[in-house]
Amino acid sequence: MAKPERRRIVPRWIVSLASGVGTIAVTLLGLLFVTFVIGRLMPIDPVLAVVGERASQSTYDQVHREMGLDQPIFVQFIYYLGDVLTGDFGTSTTTAHPVIQDIARVFPATLELATLGTLIGVLAGVPLGVLAAVKRGSLIDQIARVLALVGYSAPIFWLGLLALNVFYGQLGWVAGPGRVSIFYMDMVPSVTGLILVDSILDDNWDVFWDALSHIILPASLLGYYSLAYISRMTRSFMLEQLSAEYITTARVKGAPEWLVVWGHAFANIRVQLVTVIALSYAQLLEGSVLTEIIFAWPGLGNYIATALLSADLNAVMGGTVVVGCVFVGLNLFADFLYRFFDPRAR
Repeated sequence: MAKPERRRIVPRWIVSLASGVGTIAVTLLGLLFVTFVIGRLMPIDPVLAVVGERASQSTYDQVHREMGLDQPIFVQFIYYLGDVLTGDFGTSTTTAHPVIQDIARVFPATLELATLGTLIGVLAGVPLGVLAAVKRGSLIDQIARVLALVGYSAPIFWLGLLALNVFYGQLGWVAGPGRVSIFYMDMVPSVTGLILVDSILDDNWDVFWDALSHIILPASLLGYYSLAYISRMTRSFMLEQLSAEYITTARVKGAPEWLVVWGHAFANIRVQLVTVIALSYAQLLEGSVLTEIIFAWPGLGNYIATALLSADLNAVMGGTVVVGCVFVGLNLFADFLYRFFDPRAR
């Protein structure tokens, strides 16, 4: 005789939530520790970046003690962890501003660029992947596979310079580097930090079209890389579904092809696609450094690269931690969506 199931004292969703929070906390703690250790091992002298090369030895030693660098590395990490938990990443030696303020200023630019890039990748990549799977072996399938291969293998800086030369330098279809033309800078008040949104809120359409002309090229470049990944995964998922027995049964019963493809096969890959899109978005947020440098885009990637060249260790570590937190957060969000939409994964 089967034993009656014991009533749970703690609801399952509370256990799941606590487990998720614990995973986030441990992951972020590990991320902070690794970032801190790498920052200390980098061949950068943070004291020299503050006092300059002409400072006396006594000044150098005093600043060295004031920055806590004479303490054991574990003690330094404890102090650093305490500061980070209060939102204090230190002061940037390049801008002389608190790092958290600098990141709050530049991060919306990266967010805007990655969001538009992901949108382009989804709108083009999903239909292309579905079409390639339905027309397997056709010319369209071959084109889709070549596009994905080039997207994976071509260096992004080479494609960026080529796109700038052709579409800005030769054809003049889009605006050049930067986020907005110099005569439109600071013309709209910053509400969200997203200049496309802020220009709409301010009803300033001249700034909107100018900003759109500047962002379309770098966003298309990122969107192409997103397209390569999304179309490839979509094609793979769709091929698996189209070879399933229920698809054959639906066709035998006389269901129209569009219903078989979009109503049955595509409906069963939506959960997987949500995860793929979320991961692609996270990769664009953390991997847009080269794109921002090529297009002089004033975002987080450009900020970290400039800080690295200036030996600005606080800015490098603060930016790296923020990028890592965003990546961890989006990964966990994708995992949550997968569990939410697919009961089998719970």
